[in-house]
Amino acid sequence: MDTDYMFTTAKTVLLLAMVLLSMGAFQQNATAPSSSPEYTSDSQLKYPEHYRDWVYLTSGFDMSYNPAMQMGDHHMFDNVFVNPEAYRAFVKTGTWPDKTMLVLEVRGAEGKGSINQKGNYQGATMGLEVHVKDEARFPGKWAFFGFDDGKIAKMVPMSADCYSCHADHAAVDTTFVQFYPTLLPIAKSKGTLAAAYQKEMQRTGHP
Repeated sequence: MDTDYMFTTAKTVLLLAMVLLSMGAFQQNATAPSSSPEYTSDSQLKYPEHYRDWVYLTSGFDMSYNPAMQMGDHHMFDNVFVNPEAYRAFVKTGTWPDKTMLVLEVRGAEGKGSINQKGNYQGATMGLEVHVKDEARFPGKWAFFGFDDGKIAKMVPMSADCYSCHADHAAVDTTFVQFYPTLLPIAKSKGTLAAAYQKEMQRTGHP
């Protein structure tokens, strides 16, 4: 068989394969669900349907920032997810870009079930909170939205304690990166830890 013909055929096959791969990637991106915040005409946040496909950051068990709060026999897990674009930006810069969405998923803790005899596992969803960075929309750049059973949520008023708590104690850009074990070292290396948080750590003797 002619060598030039074989070489040309191989180039054609390779080019065709590259075109097909590019088309597949384009179609995948075109059909991928949006992970940017979406709002209704009256500024309510739409429920982020695909947040469990996002980047998982951490889980907490019975966490509370109020020392007087008593859990009693009621226990909870919370899971934190962030949209992939924001995660990639944080890894590069140590802080959050505009249109970041952090989802706090709260689930009841179960103790007895199936073969489990000790410890806890996660049960049904009890609530969902979203922390959104939208610099053009919110006066403080960030806003909280709480979802119950609905698919839309109103913004939590700026007078709520959650805003001042995050502003006073958060490690990075009013977010509790101190509880995200894979991101805290990045923030330290990038020098993006909030001054108030660093003073708090020095005062309490924590690293």
